[in-house]
Amino acid sequence: MRRIIDKICGGFLAFLMGIMALDVLWGVFTRYAMGHQASWTEELARFLLIWIGLLGAAYASGRNMHLSIDLLMPKLGENGQIRLKSIIDALVATFAFAAMVLGGSRLIYITQVLGQLSPALRLPMALVYSVIPLSGILVVYYKVSQIVARFRDLAQTPAAANK
Repeated sequence: MRRIIDKICGGFLAFLMGIMALDVLWGVFTRYAMGHQASWTEELARFLLIWIGLLGAAYASGRNMHLSIDLLMPKLGENGQIRLKSIIDALVATFAFAAMVLGGSRLIYITQVLGQLSPALRLPMALVYSVIPLSGILVVYYKVSQIVARFRDLAQTPAAANK
């Protein structure tokens, strides 16, 4: 299941990057060849950058490619490192659920009720903001699956069976 989600997320991110590249190229072309930039290209690029940034962060989190500072980790034994990584993952998942899933869902609800539209594209802002809870769900999924995999691997090691 995780490989499927990784493949879909990675492919979707590549697709969004391609669309953004075409959008920026079109904006540059219309600015220099036609004398004025199409007004919607800058807004679309901004929205795509938001989506790429948030989904990319969730994807990087799932692949353990995120930035971290290892001050305490080298000082712990193997079991201590596993516990610390699991605590960190649980804290990240809790934050992602509270801030991104719950907070992002509330933001979508408010913008939907208010009927906010983007200025140039006239897209519902709720659609633009929908990436926040989506990314939060992905982060929670990835972190929970990492915790489960970590403890499953720990239970299967021969050292754990001897203790």
